[in-house]
Formats: sequence, structure tokens, C-alpha cells
Amino acid sequence: MMGNSVVKINGIYLPESHATGHLKTHPLQLTYDGSFSEIKKQEMFKGTTSLPSHLRNGGDKGKRRVRAPSCPSRSDLSRPETKTVSKASVQGKGTEIEVDEVFWNTRIVPVMHKLEKEGNTETVCDACTQLYQALEEGNLLGKKFQRRSLLLKSLYQLVDVGSDLLSLKLAKIILALKVSRRNLLNVCKLIFKISRSEKNDSLIQNDSILESLLEVLRSEDLQTNTEAFLYCMGTIKFTSSNPGFLSEMLSKGVMEILIQLIKQISENTKKCGACLPNSDHLLVQITATLRNLVDSPLARGTILSIGALPLLCTVMEQFLDDKDVCTNIARIFSKLTSYHDCCVALASYSRCYALFLNLINKYQKNQDLVIRIVFILGNLTARHNQAREEFSKEKGSIPTLLSLFQTFSHLGLHSATDPGEGEKSPTSQRPRVQAEDVLIKLTRVLANLAIHPGIGSAMATNPHIVGLLLTTLEHKSVDDCEELVINTAATINNLSYYQVQNSVIQDKKFYLAELLLKLLRSNNMDGILEAVRVFGNLSQDHDICNFIVQKNIHKFMMALLDAKHQDICFSACGVLLNLTVDKDKRVILKEGGGIKKLVDCLRDFGPTDWQLACLVCKTLWNLSENLTNASSCFGDEDTDTLLILLSSFLDEELALDGSFDQDLKNYHRLHWETEFKPVARQLLNRIQSHHTFLEPLPIPSF
Repeated sequence: MMGNSVVKINGIYLPESHATGHLKTHPLQLTYDGSFSEIKKQEMFKGTTSLPSHLRNGGDKGKRRVRAPSCPSRSDLSRPETKTVSKASVQGKGTEIEVDEVFWNTRIVPVMHKLEKEGNTETVCDACTQLYQALEEGNLLGKKFQRRSLLLKSLYQLVDVGSDLLSLKLAKIILALKVSRRNLLNVCKLIFKISRSEKNDSLIQNDSILESLLEVLRSEDLQTNTEAFLYCMGTIKFTSSNPGFLSEMLSKGVMEILIQLIKQISENTKKCGACLPNSDHLLVQITATLRNLVDSPLARGTILSIGALPLLCTVMEQFLDDKDVCTNIARIFSKLTSYHDCCVALASYSRCYALFLNLINKYQKNQDLVIRIVFILGNLTARHNQAREEFSKEKGSIPTLLSLFQTFSHLGLHSATDPGEGEKSPTSQRPRVQAEDVLIKLTRVLANLAIHPGIGSAMATNPHIVGLLLTTLEHKSVDDCEELVINTAATINNLSYYQVQNSVIQDKKFYLAELLLKLLRSNNMDGILEAVRVFGNLSQDHDICNFIVQKNIHKFMMALLDAKHQDICFSACGVLLNLTVDKDKRVILKEGGGIKKLVDCLRDFGPTDWQLACLVCKTLWNLSENLTNASSCFGDEDTDTLLILLSSFLDEELALDGSFDQDLKNYHRLHWETEFKPVARQLLNRIQSHHTFLEPLPIPSF
């Protein structure tokens, strides 16, 4: 006796909790009612029903629901058609394989008897494993062999039991026997229901169900079995979110299979002008799966090798009205373009720019999709001047970006917390945060575009662009919106580089300089760096140099030379160099201890940054104009230090003897020879010719 807590169903003992509801209620079916979790009772799998929401929008990664407590009944797995076969039948097209009687009776029949006997699920599962192995050994896995119908009938009788493990073992055998149409659909539904619970991932992996499902996608006809493919892909999508399945999927050719399915759907849509029933839902599942897989280098390599990026762009064009398909592909591209080779491949497909602009215009207020498209454009324009050109040539490219900027800038400003209202809830802050996310990505695109001389010069003269950027700096604080403010300052820096006629940056230079003071006074080093960079460009203007001195910004720039931060020192030195062009300001810098700070900066960074060393030497050259005595200009100590440093830095063997790889050595040599060496040689000669040597200088050691 098994005890009171065990019940028997179809001759198999199950814990009562596992058997609850089996054979006592109508089977259950997933139905789509707008939610993920709702499961309604109705007759299982009859006719074509609406789809579970999991199969429409793909669900969020990692979010699955517990499986419904009932499995499909055997009535849903109809008895296959049978045909009369003569004893003389032979293997061939349209005929059945005659089964060896001895093998059948000694290997198959005993296992079938085990399936029919009363026992627990573990025993029956073991019998299923033995049956699969025997069928594989006897070459009986397939559609055409005698007694297949009898075998399937026995398997169908076990479907009602309700054990997930047993259901998967049965499904594996049934799929291996190549059932078709309604039976194929129902067994795919069965596996899908089991896959909805993450706790079943180990069962799916242990029984190699993925291999069976991939074989369905590889060998069955898409047009005949679109709905079965849909449930099959639903399972694969679920499991693709589990890293434990990644290697198995890729080794079994999942990428090639999925890309081939996408190609079939695309070609059919192009040929017929309309998509297959459920093919849009199927695309959602396929693209959601690809999104999970492309984190793997092997998956990315496959996508590049088979040229799948243009295909995905084509599908986006064909399904432009389907937000879910477009969002999934955008997610794929946003991941892929983070890698150089994938970015180059997509950037070279010139039609992608018009496509992305169409998507922005169509879904401008859909933050989830727009932010990914803008992120992709940021990746493309970050690396290649050609990408910047191709994008800017598209009709309405810049106006589209500005319209998007205007929309989300307005949303971000008007949803911000009012100082008088106190702190708002996280929910009320969400629109502002989402708007800022878009603006962060958008300012990055604008900054990248501005790198191109032609595009950047035109942008600098555009009042709308500059106006939006200045408004952002005015209303946003680096403490509250760090990345947005820094990106905005970086964009302004790129635009301020261009000294062109009708530059709005030049027209607004004093207003901009006042806004930059907020950044300089912050505690954010990245924000300070961007502000100093802009002042580096603005300080080429005489009026801005006066502004810098009036506001004591020059003292701040000299203090930054002590920051031991190479980029900040470089930018600060650039501002000081521009100030020294004005003879009246040289005395101010000398009296503020500027020379000693410059000499220290040369000593600290010279051997690793010859461009910075060049800026220091140019600044010292300007400060020593009309030199009559080196010591009176630089001071005795700094004069001696400069003589030692310049002499050693001009020694090629000493200066370029760094532990760099070959590429870096070539880079350092180029800047040493073309930038540092000429100005350093002139400065050294000037100092030596106006210096009285009282005693020999020490030989430097490095």
C-alpha cells in the first residue's frame, strides 16, 4: 500500500498534491486576456485560440509564471492516421519500414509493458528513457515504421498524469516519432506550459528537449506549422534567458536556425505582401531570443558571418507598425553596436539611418523604443566619420533629433520636483528620469556629429541646437543630472571648437561663460573637466580672457595644475596658454605662482604626454618673451629644473625609452618629434643663452 497521501492515475502513483485536479476538471489552456498570468479553464487546444501574452510580447527577461496545474489530455493528442502495409513493404519514399519482430518483441514490448503497469512516476520516467534508447538503437525514431501508431497510442494514454518530468520525456519521444499538424502543435504547447516555470529549466536541460525543439524548427514546414513554431519558440525564448543553456543552444546551431526563420518570414512577406498568420507573434519570440543570445561572442560572430544585420533592418522596415518586433530588434542592435566589428557592419549598411529616423518619427513618444534607437545612433556616430556623414545626409535628420530633444526636454523640465512642494514620490519622478535618459543619449549623438568639421560648423550656427543645449545647462544641475549635464557640456565644447562666422556659441559667449562657472564650482571632476575644455576654446577670444581674469578663473586654472589629473592639467594649461597671448596678463600669472606649477606639471607628465609637455613649453615661451635674464623670469630653482628637464626630454634615447607596446611607442614618437621637440628646443636655447652658470648642472638619472 502506498499510504493515504498517494493517489493512482492511469496506473501511476502520484502524491495527492500533484494529482489534484487531474481527470476531475476540464483541462486548462492559456488564453490571452492582456495579462501574463491569467489561465482560464476551457477545453484544451480545440481550434485556433488567441495566444498567451507570453507569445505576443516576449515578456521581460527572466520573468516566468508557474506552470498551470494540468497537462493536455490524451484526447488532445489525436490518434494518427494509419495505413495498411503489405509484409513485403520496403524502406523508401512513401512507405513504412518493416520492424524486425525479434527486436520489437525483445526490446520494445517489455518497455511498453512497464509503461502500462502500475508504478510511481520515477519508474515510468525510467521506462520512457529506456524506450527512447531502444527506438534510437533500432532506427525507429521517425515517421515511417510499422506499429508506430500503436506506440503513440500507448504514449498518449500517459499524458494526463501531470508530472512535468514525465511529460517532457513523453514529449521527447513523441517529437522524435515526427508527429505532425495538430499533434505537433499540442506537444509543443505541452512543452511550452512546462517551460513557463524556471524551476523546470533543469528538467528541460537534462532531457535535451531543446535539441528536439530545434529539430522541429529546422525540419518542419513553417507555413503549415506556424502556430506550433510559435509555442516551440516560446519555450526556446524562455530558456535562452538562462545562461546555463547558452552553450548548448549555440553548439546546436540555434543562431543559424533563427536567422533562417526570419529570412523565410521576410521573404514570404515581400512575396505575398502580407505576413503568415501568427508570423508577427513568431517574430517577437525569435527576436526576443536573439536579444538574449547576442551577449555571446560566438553568437555575434555568427550574425556577422551570415550577414544578418541587413536582414534585421529589412524586417524592421516590413514590420514598422509592430512596436514589439521593432523594440526587440532595437534591443539586439543596441547590444551589438557596443562592439566595434558589429558597429562597423551596421554602419556600412547605409539604409539603416533612414530606418532609424522613421522609427524615431513614428514612435517619438515611446521612450522604450526611442531611447534604444538613439543609443544605437550614438554608437554608430562615435567611431566613424562616414557614419556621421551618412546620417546627416538623410532628409530631416537634424530636425528630427531637435524635435525629439524638444519633446523630452519639455517633459523633463515640467515633471521636475518643485522646490516649494518638497520631495515627491519615486512614481511621480519617473517621467523626469525617463526623459533625462533619452536626453543623455541624444546629447551624445549631437556631440558625436559635431566632431565632423562640416556638420559641426553647421551645428554651431544653428540657434535651435545651441539654444536647447544652453537651456539644459541653465535648468539642470550636475548634482542631480550628472550624465546629462556632462554630455551637454561636451557637445558645447565640440561646437565651440569651430571659429566660424555666425557662430551662436560666439554670440552667446558671455551667457555660456556664466553657466560654466556653475560647473567649475561643483565637486564633480568630470563636470569641471568639460567646463575647462570649453573655456579652452572660448579663451581664444580677448573678451573672454578679460572675463576669466575678472572672475578669478585664472587662479582656479592654475590650481588645477596641482590636481595630478592629466586631462584636467592639459585643458587648464590650454586656457593659461591663451591668456599668455595677452602681454598684460603674463604678470598676473607669474605673480600667482604659475611658473612653478607649470614646471611641476612638465616634470610630472612630460614623459607620458608629449602634447601636454608641448603646451607647457609654449606657455613658458610666451611668459619668457623679451627675456633678459632667465633667473629673473623663472627664478633660480625653476630655471635649473627647466634646464635639467628640457635637456633630458630632448634626449631621444631617454625620452622614448618607455615601457610601451609598439603602437604606443610610435604614437609617442610622433608627438615628441612633431610637437614637443621643436618648441622645447627653442625654449631651452632661450634659457641657456640668458643664464649664467655658476656651477655644473647635475646629470639627470631616469
